[in-house]
This record gives sequence, C-alpha cells and structure tokens, in this order.
Amino acid sequence: MINVTKPFLPPLDDYISLLQDIWERNWLTNNGPVLNELELKLKEYLKVPHILVLSNGTIALQIAIKALDLKGEIITTPFSYIASTSSIAWENCKPVFVDIDESTLNINPELIEAAITDKTSAILATHVFGNPCDIYKIQSIAKKHKLSVIYDASHCFGVSYENESVFLYGDVSTTSFHSTKLFHTVEGGALFSVDPDLIKRMAYMRNFGHKTYEEFECVGINGKNSELHAAIGLLNLKYIDSILETRKEQHTLYNDALEPLKVKRPVINKNCKWNFSYYPIIFDTEELLLKSLKDLNENWIYPRRYFYPSLSTLEYVDKYEVPICDSISKRIMCLPLYHTLKKQDIDFIARILLRTQNY
Repeated sequence: MINVTKPFLPPLDDYISLLQDIWERNWLTNNGPVLNELELKLKEYLKVPHILVLSNGTIALQIAIKALDLKGEIITTPFSYIASTSSIAWENCKPVFVDIDESTLNINPELIEAAITDKTSAILATHVFGNPCDIYKIQSIAKKHKLSVIYDASHCFGVSYENESVFLYGDVSTTSFHSTKLFHTVEGGALFSVDPDLIKRMAYMRNFGHKTYEEFECVGINGKNSELHAAIGLLNLKYIDSILETRKEQHTLYNDALEPLKVKRPVINKNCKWNFSYYPIIFDTEELLLKSLKDLNENWIYPRRYFYPSLSTLEYVDKYEVPICDSISKRIMCLPLYHTLKKQDIDFIARILLRTQNY
C-alpha cells in the first residue's frame, strides 16, 4: 500500500534514551526543559527571533486571532485546510472568501481590496503547499487599510522568502507540526512574530493566561505541548536537511516520470526557496481526476484530493463567488510523497497515471 504520506520517525533507541531522561525528571508538560531546548534549536535553525511551540497548528491560529483582538470580518482563502476558516469562525469572526490565483493557488491579492469593508479587521492568507503568497502586495494592502495579517504557514517548514524565513512575515505566522508535515512533533504547531510584546502576550495565552501561579495576565487557553512530543521534534530536527533534500529529489523523479502527462502544477513564487513539501497535479477535468484516482486505488495507491471540497461550500459560512477555487478544488490531487518513497514507487504511480490518460 502506498499512502499519500507517512510520518518520518527517528531511531527508536534515540527516542527511548530521551524518554528515560524525561521519566527521571518526572516533568511531562508545562514548558519543560525538552520543549525549551526544542524552541531554542528551532529558533537557530529557522533564523527567527521568537517562536512558541504549541499543542497544534489550529490552536496557533486561534491564539493569533485572539492576541490581535480581531473582530468582525477576516478576509481569507477558500483553498486551504478547514482549520484556517474554522478558527476564524471559532473566534466569532466572519470569514470573507476571496478567490485564488489560478497559477499559484494562493489568495489573489488583486481581489482583496474589493472585499474590504468597514468591518474588516484582518487578512488571513495560506501559503498553499508551502508556496509563499504575494507577501509584499498583501502587506501593502494591509498597511493602506490598517489591517492585521496572519499567515497560515502550516506547509512552510524550511521555506525562505527573499532569503529570510517565511515565518518572519505578517503580524503573526503560524505553522503545524502534525505528523504529516516535513518536520513534526507527532501533534504540534507554532507561533511566530517579530513583535516581542505580541509574542509575550501569546505566551501567556498558551498557558491559561498565567503570569504567576496566582496572577493572570489575560484570557488564555491550554495550548502547551508536552515533553514527549518535544522529544520527537528534537530528534526529527537532526534529520530535517536530509528530509528536505529527499523531497527535492523525489520531485525531480516525478517530474521526469510524468513529463508526458497532460496536467498542470502550481507556479512557485520566484522569490522563495521552496521545500517541495507536496506534489500536486491539476487535471483538465474532474472526470479525468476521478478516473485516475480509481485506477490508483485499485492498485493500492492512495493520493489525496487536497484541498477538496472548496471551503466556500461549508454550511456555516456565507456564500461567495469563487469560481477559480471551485474549479481547481475539483481537479487537483496530491500524489504520494514521503521520505521512504522509492523510485520504483514513483515510476509505478506514473505508469498508472499515463495509462489512464491514454485510454
């Protein structure tokens, strides 16, 4: 069976060694020494001034919205994982969808200003598949209209924009360390900001608002990660360069094997160093996608229709006209991609896709 992804796991003996230390300390959570070491090493690796490691990427989005004190409407993309939209709704704000760019699959900045009203408080944009948005244009719009900017950078570990970590952009950037991601802590996520006061506020928020055991700075939530998860992160970080290089090689193998296939791929932002985190292909029709998916499944290969359906179809959001997203979401598929995927697996997947398209 070839699934769309498999988590990378470090050597078990190395994890057991860290677990023995955790057992001896009997400090399992509440910002323990392993978590603190992980945050320091991530800051160094990513070259960011501040990072808060959390229990997951959805909590990161929710804390970002709360910390920025956002109200009313938040302009966002309908082409993302549901967490970006559900977090807006969860915080009692209204998601306002703007259609995507057909080539990059990111929110189309040319359409943002038309969606701004006197109730708009922010833009929440997703760097889809780790492909950075048009950051400078979004920032210009936000500055003009005095809006906050949050980037859902869940796919962006290792991505740089203009030779800096993509996590440095926006008022807040969030990411996911879920086990499906390039870098993971099994479950986890993180918050980034260059504003030290905002980081301090969000740090309180991830721990119930505690200032001391008896004093509370603000309303908070339990967003902490555990020592057991942080230990996986510490070990996985040792292998991240190899993981990134392998992904790049696998992309080349896919590109070569699928060269005759009549599909499109997202156009990657020319100002970035990409992490090759996903391998999406866009078919000409949904019918061809479904036929290809059926043939792959019959051979125990399980890609994912990622992202499908369009978030504009959710029952708890207002309806907006997003024809490009509606079309792309029906025709896009992410092919299997993970560290141990072999060349023969990629060749097998390619042969099935080419055979399907030729019949």
